[in-house]
Amino acid sequence: MEDYEIKVPFQSLEALGCHVDAVCPKKKVGDTCPTAVHDFEGDQTYSEKPGHDFVLTANFEGLDASSYGALVIPGGRAPEYLALDKEVIAIVKHFMEANKPVASICHGQQILSAAGVLQGRKCTAYPAVMTERIALVKEKHV
Repeated sequence: MEDYEIKVPFQSLEALGCHVDAVCPKKKVGDTCPTAVHDFEGDQTYSEKPGHDFVLTANFEGLDASSYGALVIPGGRAPEYLALDKEVIAIVKHFMEANKPVASICHGQQILSAAGVLQGRKCTAYPAVMTERIALVKEKHV
């Protein structure tokens, strides 16, 4: 995941007094996930540099999504893989069906698209993800 896109929301929500948990499929509390910093180099490309090891604060297995009031999905390269995880998709659908706030940053839209929850909604995303959003809408209208 993108370093800034997990650390900034996590720390900002904590600073506001929110209890925030970070989870990842197949990982437990105390495990770490590596982050990356994508640094734009010129107009058409970027490089990926190592970020930090982000420490998870809760177990993914057995997670009770109904006990949380909001969901934040960071971007980076992780969403293209997490979008294939049925449990991740189920969690996203829970939040959307319960009308709870969902923040999805940059490539995080790939998970929302895979969950089929963007129909009839406005959203923003990194430009390279737009084709996935458009493809989803076209499929729904066919």
